[in-house]
Amino acid sequence: MPHPEPQPNDPAGHRSPAGPGVPEAAGAAERAQQLTDVVTRLRRALRSSIRTDYPWESLPMAQVELLQTLAAAPLRVGELAARQRLAPNTVSGLVGKLLEAGFVDRQADPGDRRTARIALTEAGHRQLADWQRAHERRMAAALSSLSPADHELVMQALPGLERLADALGEPGEEQAGRRPGE
Repeated sequence: MPHPEPQPNDPAGHRSPAGPGVPEAAGAAERAQQLTDVVTRLRRALRSSIRTDYPWESLPMAQVELLQTLAAAPLRVGELAARQRLAPNTVSGLVGKLLEAGFVDRQADPGDRRTARIALTEAGHRQLADWQRAHERRMAAALSSLSPADHELVMQALPGLERLADALGEPGEEQAGRRPGE
C-alpha cells in the first residue's frame, strides 16, 4: 500500500492519509483508526494462523496469555486479573481450566498464608515453549514472504510499537508515579 506524499505545507514531513484540505485532527483520528484496524487484523491473523502449524492446540488465547504472564513469576489471581485487564472471576475460571490441564498449580504465598499464588508447572512451561516455537515459525514464514523493504519497515516499527504498548500501559501506571515507557 503506497504511502501518501507529505503535504507541502507540512515542514515536518508528516503524512496525512486524509489528504489535502482535511484538518490534521481528522487525519490523526484516521491514522489512529487505521492503526487500531491493523493491530486487530494482525492479532486475529496471529490467533488463527497458529492453528495451521499447531492444529492440536486447544488452549484459547486468554489461557495462553495467562501462561505467558505466569512465565515470569507466580502471581495471585487478583494480580493476574489486573495485568490481563480482566475481571477476577474470569481469571479464576481460566485458572481453573489450566489447573485441570496440569499447566499451573497453586502455591502458598509466603507473604500471606491466606492466599495462594498461581505458578506454571513443568507441563505448563513445556506447553508454552511449544506454542511459542510454533508461533515464531509462523511469524518468521510470514515475515519472509514480505518484500525486503516491507520487512525492514516492520522491523523499524518495532521500537515505536513497543513504546506505544508501554504508553497504553498497565492500569494505574501513571498514578504510581511512573510515566509510560519507564
